Parts: sequence; structure tokens; C-alpha cells
Amino acid sequence: MNLRKSWPAPLVAAGLAAGLLTGCGTEQGAAGGEDGAIVVGMSDDVAATDPASGYDPGSWLLFNNVFQSLLSFPKGSTEPEPEAAKSCEFTDSVTKELTCKLQDGLKFSNGNELTSKDVKYSFDRTIKIDDENGPAVMFSSLDRITTPDAKTVVFHLKVPDATFPSKIASGAGSIVDHREYPADKLRDDSKAVGSGAYTLESYGEDQAVFKASDSYKGTAEPKNPGVTLRFFHDDRAKLKDAMLAGDIDIAYRGLSADDIADLEAGTDAGQKAEVVEGTSAEVQHLVLNMKDPVVGKLGVRKAMAYLIDREKLVTEVHAQTASALYSIIPAGIEGHTTPFFDTYGGTPQRAKAQQALRSEGITGKVKLTLWATPARYGPATVQEFKAIAKQLNDSGLFEADVKSVPFEQYEKDVEAGKYGVYVKGWVPDYPDPENFTQPFFGKDNVLMNNYTNETITGTIVPGTAAQTDRTATQDQFAELQDLVADELPIIPLWQGKQYAVVGEEISGVEWCLDSSTVFRFWELQKG
Repeated sequence: MNLRKSWPAPLVAAGLAAGLLTGCGTEQGAAGGEDGAIVVGMSDDVAATDPASGYDPGSWLLFNNVFQSLLSFPKGSTEPEPEAAKSCEFTDSVTKELTCKLQDGLKFSNGNELTSKDVKYSFDRTIKIDDENGPAVMFSSLDRITTPDAKTVVFHLKVPDATFPSKIASGAGSIVDHREYPADKLRDDSKAVGSGAYTLESYGEDQAVFKASDSYKGTAEPKNPGVTLRFFHDDRAKLKDAMLAGDIDIAYRGLSADDIADLEAGTDAGQKAEVVEGTSAEVQHLVLNMKDPVVGKLGVRKAMAYLIDREKLVTEVHAQTASALYSIIPAGIEGHTTPFFDTYGGTPQRAKAQQALRSEGITGKVKLTLWATPARYGPATVQEFKAIAKQLNDSGLFEADVKSVPFEQYEKDVEAGKYGVYVKGWVPDYPDPENFTQPFFGKDNVLMNNYTNETITGTIVPGTAAQTDRTATQDQFAELQDLVADELPIIPLWQGKQYAVVGEEISGVEWCLDSSTVFRFWELQKG
């Protein structure tokens, strides 16, 4: 998941934003539906039902449950294992050829057989359509796909890419029926035909209804007959009220810290709920435009790094629903180090900040605007940026303010280089250090902040991509993190946590809240 995705911020005083794909639900009606079915409410929507387009949390929730990928992430694991495939292995010595063998007896929910033709078709289609809101960007290393027989798929890569198995285990690797999906355009009937553990029974403006599939063959073992996902369209009050009234079994993505406390306390009628906390690899960064006349100066960037107090941010703004982050690779991901803490400390250091400014010949207050867009990253983003501005201003070295604009304008202005300091959030597409680094550097990177470093793009990124033993990349990723801390194209702020509020009879949610970015309908159970 992503700067490219519509990820909100963590659970905060102004609004919950956990970091992964979310959802669950059941038949229409009150919570619990019928016969153990489950209802979930969340504040965001499902933007797409076609895997060639969706690149947002709601859409990937649907994909991970309705479609199969060749590989998948087991609960609690960051290592992909066979799903629709019975095996996937690199068949060369330089990680440029991945051969997958399909399981026997795979069928789509419409009864059609799933073969290697469908796998090749699915990837070729996503790349050909190249939808601006789709995941085609993840397959830039893919050269071509061959299918020696109906059960064999061979991915030929342009460059070594040891993370390719993780990429195809994500929602981007969803396999579609070639008879059901046009090759050169998106499906537009809001239907989905896959081979996953659930079928999409209906999809509308306010809810999507899923049913456990009778034809599924894979590793999941559904513990419920169906789920209904109710969309609250960013109306947090209605989401809270629905949970208090017992109209939904699970509330996710959209509740404030105060709302969570109220739900834990219950109502006079005795309706109580439990807060389940999980791990998350969601991060948020302060991005610095290297060509900006103010923050383009290294001394200004260093002064900011010395003054920002992350611990106060996560305590006072995010109510401990996030952790201070001191690197671009978060805790829990292979290769994580803490160079920002080691270099700039964990508390404000005014003297060092002033020295950094003096090295640039700056003696007056630095005027600065922090740009935010709450529509994409949650209403607490503005609150957070105001807190950062206050920290800078309290030093007496800055005169910072905060401005907020609608997301559409924000994206255009960032791309045009109009902002010096702005916010970007990221949730990984797959849990590997490569996904927290490679997208941020080089041509067409998602930060769009005019930062280049040949050591990163020419040596470290391609070098680590070729390593199948990911633990062997630790030194290289440590060097990359040190370079970022020294040159400061971004300042990491926090790493999120995941939360769900569940009714008393619901279990299994803890298996939906891990850093794999997969919310597993099949683990949810009522009673």
C-alpha cells in the first residue's frame, strides 16, 4: 500500500486512519446478519471492482478476498507462500525468471477453469490498460510472460527482482477470467468474477455483499458464510452510532480516539465493544522540495530535523495510536535502522538547529508554509502540521504556517513543484524494505521533490533487488537510510498502528491486522 493509494492517517484525536486494507461484513440488515455472517463499517469506499484499476485500501480489500493471486501472505507472515500456484521459484541464477506451477482443479466462481492463459492475460491486461489509478506501475520490471502449458507460467524480468514474488502476492496480482474482462479497457458493471474465497454478490453506493465461495480451492478456510461491508462515506458520527446501536459487528477506519473510548465503555443498554490493536507498516513523512528557495538549503532542512519532536506529535495529536519514526523503513520491516534519531536526537536541539541555519548565512527567522490535504490523509493532518509549525516557531528560528487544499489541487501543485514542504503517507504494497525505498527515488518517483542520488538509484536499489536472501541486504539498506538522513529529502514522522472495534461475539480480527496489508475475511467468526 502507498503514496499512490488513498491511505488515511493513524487513529488520531480527529479521526482514525489505520494502515491497511479493511473490511468484513455479511448479509444486509442488522449486525450479525444471519447464520454467523458479519457486518463491518468503514469510512472509506471501494473505488474499483476491477483489479486493473483499484489501487486504494477498499479496492484491495475486495481483490484479496474475491480474487486469487499465485502467491499470498499467510496470517502473521511477510513471506509469500503458494495460493493459486502450488510452487513459484526462480529458475535462473540472477532472479530474472520466475516459474510458477498452478494447482489442479482451479475454477472461477462462474465455473470456468483457471489456467495459465488467465494468469498471463491478467498481468498483460493490467499493464496494457495502465490505468492512472491502477497498479501497473508495480510491474515495471516485467518484460514478458510465457505459458509453456496450461499449468505453467514463466515471468521473464528485465532486471533482477527478488521482490517480484511479493509483488504478485499482493492485490496487484489478482487473476481474472479472460472470458469476462476486456483486454483493453476496464470492466464497468461493478461486478467481479474471481476464484477467491468469497464471491461479490452485490456492490452499491452504500454497501458491498460477499458470500463464501463454493468453488474456491486454496489455503483459506472461511469461518463465516458471508460478509457485508457498509460504507459510511467519511461520516464518523454515523459509524460510531451504528456500532453503538449494534447495527455493525466491526467498526474500522474512521473513528476518533474519543469515539473508541466511548465504544469500549458501552451504552446504557449494555452494548459494549472491544478495541483490537494490530501491527502496521503505514508511515507518514514530511517531504522537502530540493529545488525550493527555502528548504532547498540543507541547513534549513537540518534545522527542521533538529526541532521536530515526534514523541509530542504521537502523544498530543495521535493519542499514542502511532509511534515515532526515525527512518524511512519502519520497525518490523527487514533492514530498519534509526539514523534520524542517531543524527538529530529524539528531543528538540535548538542550538544545533541555529548552527545549521548559520552555516547557510541565515540569521533571521525562516518563513515557511506546510501544505496539507486532509481529504487524503485525514483531518488530523492539519492538526499535526499546526503542531509541527508550533514546534518550529517556538524555537524562535522559524515563522511557519499551515495551509490546506483539496486533494485534487494538492496533487497538481505537488507535481508542479509549487510546495516547499508537504505531507505524504505510505502503506506498503508488500512488506519488504524495497517498497519503502525504491518508489521514493529516481525517475518518476512518488515524492516528486526533485531529489536524486546516484548511489541510491544506481547501486543500492538494483543491488538489493537482486538479493533473494533479504537478510543479506541489511548493510545496503542501512547505507541508504544514512544517506537520506544526511541529505534530508524527507523527514519521517510516524509509523501507524491498526485498530478495529469489534462486538463481543466477534473473533479473528487480530489475524486481519498485520503488516502484510491483507484483511482476511475468512478469519472472522461470530459466536
